[in-house]
Amino acid sequence: MDVLASLPAFVLAVLLISATPGPAMALILRRAALRGFRGAVPTVLGLELGLFVWALAAGVGFAALVAASEVAYLVLRVVGAAVLIGLGVRALRAAWRGRGGRAAPQPEAVLPAGSRHWWTAFGEGALVQLANPKAAVFMLAFYPQFVPADGPVFATTAVLGLLQVTVETGLYLALAAGVARAGAWFRRPRVRVGLEAVSGSVLVALGLRVAAAGR
Repeated sequence: MDVLASLPAFVLAVLLISATPGPAMALILRRAALRGFRGAVPTVLGLELGLFVWALAAGVGFAALVAASEVAYLVLRVVGAAVLIGLGVRALRAAWRGRGGRAAPQPEAVLPAGSRHWWTAFGEGALVQLANPKAAVFMLAFYPQFVPADGPVFATTAVLGLLQVTVETGLYLALAAGVARAGAWFRRPRVRVGLEAVSGSVLVALGLRVAAAGR
């Protein structure tokens, strides 16, 4: 397959896949709504770092090993479910505390660049992506369609991974910017409590789906 000729199809597929609701989008929407655009940036970067690591893993065959190994897949599935459920429970707890008026809204200004909040959001994004067993299966099923068997497999996979990261980063940052424009409304106490409750429930449901899903 001619890699250059297949790039338009690859980019279109990436756009469609990225726009599909899932854990990544749930995290970004929640972070942008409650922390503003700057608060969502580290989450996006963490998610995309995790994606690129999976792309490199696919290039060296590790993703195939995970997809083929029942034990490795089960471990990733349990870890991924635990991460999502943990984030969801934390959001639900914040919503519960907010109902009593004990949690004041936190505007974007209280999160200066370089603070521990940046690294917490970055780590959450990376962990959610790295602990996603579906990412291994996706890389194994999707990337070989665009990687020539007689070419440099690792280098081509790395380039495609970088392209996907670039496309997704632009898409997710645009989404975060759009949501952040309504940030003042989202950070009203009652709205914030409702958003925490909804996003927490979604994350818990996604975690349960990961735990129960097969390959």
